[in-house]
Amino acid sequence: MRLVLLISIFCLLYCTSSFAQSPKREFRAAWIATVANIDWPSKPGLPSVQQQQEFINRLDMLKTIGCNAIIVQVRPACDALYQSKIEPWSRYLTGKQGQPPFPLYDPLAFMIEETHKRNMEFHAWFNPFRALTDSKKNPNPSSHITYTHSDWIINYGGKAYIDPGVPEAREYVINVIMDVVKRYNIDAVHLDDYFYPYRIANVEFGDSKSYQRFRESFVNKDDWRRHNVNLFITTLNANIKSVKSYVKFGISPFGVWRNASKDPQGSNTRGGQTCYDDLYSDILEWLRRGWIDYALPQLYWERGHRAAAFDVLLPWWEDHRYNRHMYIGLGVYRMAESPNGIWSGSKELLEQINDIRRETAHPGYSFYSASSFDKIGPAIRDSLKNRYNKYPAFPPTMPWLDSIAPIAPSLKAIPSSQGTLLQWKNTGINKEQLTYAVYRFSNHEPIDINNSAKIISVQKGMEYLDKDANKIKRPIYVVTALDRLWNESTISNVAGE
Repeated sequence: MRLVLLISIFCLLYCTSSFAQSPKREFRAAWIATVANIDWPSKPGLPSVQQQQEFINRLDMLKTIGCNAIIVQVRPACDALYQSKIEPWSRYLTGKQGQPPFPLYDPLAFMIEETHKRNMEFHAWFNPFRALTDSKKNPNPSSHITYTHSDWIINYGGKAYIDPGVPEAREYVINVIMDVVKRYNIDAVHLDDYFYPYRIANVEFGDSKSYQRFRESFVNKDDWRRHNVNLFITTLNANIKSVKSYVKFGISPFGVWRNASKDPQGSNTRGGQTCYDDLYSDILEWLRRGWIDYALPQLYWERGHRAAAFDVLLPWWEDHRYNRHMYIGLGVYRMAESPNGIWSGSKELLEQINDIRRETAHPGYSFYSASSFDKIGPAIRDSLKNRYNKYPAFPPTMPWLDSIAPIAPSLKAIPSSQGTLLQWKNTGINKEQLTYAVYRFSNHEPIDINNSAKIISVQKGMEYLDKDANKIKRPIYVVTALDRLWNESTISNVAGE
């Protein structure tokens, strides 16, 4: 009896541990950077069919390792990887700024469609104020912002930026982003850490003219700059929500907000630059005021790092999420760049995922960046596919956007020699296309839809053939419906009994 009891306890602990490693609610994403062709397309000027196939291959790989979202850079530097009447086609897409892809297609519409086919979210990533990645080279057509509004442009550190201190310039950027929100079926607007550029020692960002013109009552330029970014963030959020209330708004800040040496509210770090003091981004204010739906700080350092340790910053950010979601940016690129040391194997990255799952209320992470997986061995992909992300996960819900779940479907099961055919139908009126989760249990099992291991399909269609049904003794099924914000219905009737 003692032996049986010990075996039972071991099995229970093992199952619990395995389940904890694959939670049902978790944001799992990867950044796909287009600037300098980091992740996609592999080089500029490829034929459209090759671009499309490369994107599908990238998407399928990310789906295989468990990702349920992608974050794609659609505007690297006042250019567009989509059909736009405001800004020119990106040279990273076609090889020449302003030149459309050949044969002509709309890459953004294509990417969104392929992403949604796989039940993944599409987060459209914009770099808001960068105008040129190299200010000494200007291959742009005459319609580009650097020509039409050269008075807004500041050259700094070899790059060119739109001045965030000019109200009309901020409005221009918001109009560019809102054009995409209105015309495309995106799930989120995503901004990275470039508002004001990273500070260069002893080189002043040249916005003295706009400061004198628009400073109002500000006597401190740093406070004025933060005010400009605050205005941009709150106005953009209000615009997004007024047009499509379900579109999320997320920011990916630099990993250190402020050092505790400068502010007791800051982290116990020694970051050389910080969001607040150098990039003029008071992201804690945005979270406190509910101006953004999620933050995704870039914690690309290892645990125990001397200046900015992952294990110090993770709990600090979680403690400052202010009832919004806090996801974590993971530096998978470090594995590609470091053949030796702590990043030479997959242990550090996997342990960081474990830490996220143990220490955060709404687990989530994004890998930077997608092409890094091409440059490292298969161990990390295998671990994600077969252990850490073995079972599906849905992004956490955002009740401040929508908390009303769909009506449960009505289900029937039809056994056959080929398996069990499941068919269901909606019992309520739904104005959007729903996603369905199919759960399978053994006849003697309690129905627990919190166990992601019981999900056998996530799909848009309303029919599913379980080809393995005849291998299981008296399987039973339930189906749930999920809306685009991943609110899940109660279960359908139980079928297959």
